[in-house]
Amino acid sequence: MSVDAKLGENASQASRYKGFIAGGFSGVAKLTVGHPFDTIKVRLQTSDKTQFKGPWECLTKTIRNEGVGALYKGATPPLVGWMFMDSLMLGSLTNYRRFLRDDVFGPRLPDGRVDPNYKLPAYGHGIAGMLAGWTVSFIAAPVEHVKARLQIQYAAVKSQRLYSGPIDCTKKIFKSHGLPGLYHGLSATLLFRTFFFFWWSTYDLYSHAIRKHTKLSEPAVNFWAGGLSAQMFWITSYPSDVVKQRIMTDPLGEGRKYARWRDAAQSIWREGGWRGYWRGFVPCFLRAFPANAMALVAFESVMRGLA
Repeated sequence: MSVDAKLGENASQASRYKGFIAGGFSGVAKLTVGHPFDTIKVRLQTSDKTQFKGPWECLTKTIRNEGVGALYKGATPPLVGWMFMDSLMLGSLTNYRRFLRDDVFGPRLPDGRVDPNYKLPAYGHGIAGMLAGWTVSFIAAPVEHVKARLQIQYAAVKSQRLYSGPIDCTKKIFKSHGLPGLYHGLSATLLFRTFFFFWWSTYDLYSHAIRKHTKLSEPAVNFWAGGLSAQMFWITSYPSDVVKQRIMTDPLGEGRKYARWRDAAQSIWREGGWRGYWRGFVPCFLRAFPANAMALVAFESVMRGLA
């Protein structure tokens, strides 16, 4: 069943909650496949060239000095957080799509009903994605903040680390800086997730094109459309993510470098010019396809199973 088929006016009230359930499965799939790539990405984004020359050196040094398990540092917050994040994002996405179709874009029949054959255009899916991105940002910001601080702890011995784990990190930030400290980087998170417009608009375009020109099964369509659209998202959004990571790993309180988003962006430019905004892009781009392809397969499969 296609996404548009799920948006019909005859969908039951219960169908409004299916996206939230399916989104939880998406979050687990995304973390399992993608977190090691994310760790390398964050370390490259928040370090200079004297520490790591590139992704391969970052990977080998991390494994040599800290063990393979270091690739999953900071995995607990997103394991829990991404289940909720993807549940909220994909659940709200499903409902935003329905709202835009039924109450904004959909043409009306003489009896006042929305034309059941109307399909939401790609830009409508993009708007729904952007709204879902803003919605989930209020959960994503503290989760990604804690994750980023854990990922840049380079000590192999736990006793030498500032934070023993995600709960300890959360407690220490909250104790010293309160709720605003945990939400440090929220504005940067909102800006970054504005680019979800490109993810979900291209997911719709790729899905329709693959169905039209191939005979692939629906899970295969979800896989390829999910992976390709995720790469389109990262190509458009990556510079804003680099700035976001700089802000989230900036010292809180005394020693803070970046008072505003612009300060972090200017600092990156001074350090590396335009290339600075793309540092760590390779592991991110490599991660984007498999992690999000599997996440979309999980989401769409569960949605079909709940239909």
